[in-house]
Amino acid sequence: MLNNPIVGWALAALAVAIGYVQWGWPGVALAATMIAFWLLLQFSRALRVLRNAGRAPVGHIDSAVMLAARLHQGQRLPQILALTRSLGLASGSPERDQEVFEWRDAGGDVVRAELVRGKLARWRLLRAGEPATTTPN
Repeated sequence: MLNNPIVGWALAALAVAIGYVQWGWPGVALAATMIAFWLLLQFSRALRVLRNAGRAPVGHIDSAVMLAARLHQGQRLPQILALTRSLGLASGSPERDQEVFEWRDAGGDVVRAELVRGKLARWRLLRAGEPATTTPN
């Protein structure tokens, strides 16, 4: 719920309103400073995740089984990149609202993640030498 941008902007507007009611314009300045600090923290976090993912080989992870166990429906791509520490290899033709990324480990196991509107909808663990299995969603 706190990751919802509407909730975040509503809380920011509430902070400005409370700041104005309690302390006038200095309260508004304090609220604006707090909002700017929060945005800088979020930006710094996103850059750190992308920097770490950019250092690793594209589409490579240590363990596909562990990644598949840590994925949850509704996760966003930055959260997945933080888990994998690697950029995913784009798979298939991108549709309008759907993206598919793959990560492979040294043993040949593959995790294929399907994102719909920027959120993880489905993922599959493809074991080397075994038929495909789909995780329950």
